[in-house]
Amino acid sequence: MVSRSIASATDRAAITWRTVARLTLMVLALLFLIVPHLLYRAAGRPSPMVMAFLNAAGWIAGLRIRTTGTRLRRDVLFVANHVSWLDILALGGAARSAFVSKAEVKTTPFVGWLADQNSTIYVQREAKRDIHSQANSLRDALARGRPVTLFPEGTTGTGDGLLPFRASLFQAIIPTPPKLQVQPVLLDYGSQANDIAWLDPESGLDNFKRLLARKRPIPLTIHYLDPLPDEAEHDRKAINEAARAAIADALAAASAAPRHRL
Repeated sequence: MVSRSIASATDRAAITWRTVARLTLMVLALLFLIVPHLLYRAAGRPSPMVMAFLNAAGWIAGLRIRTTGTRLRRDVLFVANHVSWLDILALGGAARSAFVSKAEVKTTPFVGWLADQNSTIYVQREAKRDIHSQANSLRDALARGRPVTLFPEGTTGTGDGLLPFRASLFQAIIPTPPKLQVQPVLLDYGSQANDIAWLDPESGLDNFKRLLARKRPIPLTIHYLDPLPDEAEHDRKAINEAARAAIADALAAASAAPRHRL
């Protein structure tokens, strides 16, 4: 069976009054927060306005988030499945996380600027010659203590299963710094996952417009799973396999459990 998001991807998403209203509210939220954000940046201090904007934008887009498990606050690399651009709003707002992102995001008008404000770490996933410097960039970011999220699938999936994980960037935490923990995270959109997912051949803009045009809210459960044990952190492949297994097990359990309705 073809998922709704794939089936609709061949059609250009329409701009509805909901799309316009939600986009307008996002712009207003940004304008309200931009001055205090820039003042924090000018003072050389971390800006809480970034988290505030991501939370506000997620709510405006329709996200209704609940969480399970215990979220680590500092010195943590979150390893999560990836379904939608909404994942960024959810984890950036709820977990105050920075992200590892593909380098193309940096050059995307406006989106690149927003990503910069959240201290995004950019990588060229196919540039194997640069993997050492990219790993150093991630290691430096983690050394500052702020949570960082890595999506090791490398792209968005359907939400009801996992793509293969890419182990290369885990080299950045080998050897694992003494205080750092790796915490797997399951982003669970439940029965709506296929409709939320951003999959080829749908463009990013069409996915954005389509989700903003939705009438119903978007339920998301963020499952913070147990951090990986020390014995799973001896090399990048072991971390990769242990994190994927933990998320896969949690996804199977969530799929078998009764769903909460909004």
